[in-house]
Amino acid sequence: MSKQVVLAGFHAVNSRVRTRPESVRIVYVDPARRDKRMHECREKIEKAGVKVVQADARRLDGLAPDIPHQGIVALADEIDVSMTFDELMDSITPETFLLILDGVTDPRNFGACLRTADAAGVQAVVVPKDRSASYSPAAAKAAAGAMETVPVVTVTNLAGAIVELRDAGVYVVGTAGEAEKSIYDFDQKRAFAWVLGAEGEGLRQLTRRRCDELAKIPMQGSVESLNVSVAAGICLFETARQRRA
Repeated sequence: MSKQVVLAGFHAVNSRVRTRPESVRIVYVDPARRDKRMHECREKIEKAGVKVVQADARRLDGLAPDIPHQGIVALADEIDVSMTFDELMDSITPETFLLILDGVTDPRNFGACLRTADAAGVQAVVVPKDRSASYSPAAAKAAAGAMETVPVVTVTNLAGAIVELRDAGVYVVGTAGEAEKSIYDFDQKRAFAWVLGAEGEGLRQLTRRRCDELAKIPMQGSVESLNVSVAAGICLFETARQRRA
């Protein structure tokens, strides 16, 4: 029997119903929500042939604790799009585009990074086995379906994985506020990977030393750093822009 996962909130539930309705076992909705958004969502779910059951807020809170579920929670089969590091290495081409996350442990930030990676056309996201978020209802909600489209490659030694990627022809650039070069100073139309660390801590020293180069996001205001998912969006879409050009 397939392992089941909890999907909470309109984005997470609607995305799964739209892409893989057969994998959704049941959707619970709060009968107290009678607004247009809920009405339209229920129509789509029922049209897809998915069972909808009413459940009060207390039951929904129990299914998805500490998550703003918006009155809708689904139980669905887990969709595994993970990739091994060996499979990733075998799939590298001059068009390879990767995101590497170092120490991003907040599930909401992790999910938001996956969502951004999906939108930018990233081939895979590489994370360390330790000091990294993984699947959770909170991450799935933030990812808005991207956890089921973007392969996540988990490695035991992130610094070693970066070295292997470089040896395979991937140009690896890490982000650091004190770097001399800007994220706009690199040719990103080759096999390319961005490495981002958690807000505050940034990249670990060993990770920094394994990158080809470091780059900063030019900041003109008074803030010193950006949320990692925001930084990922800026970096990834610069690569996407260059490749479209």
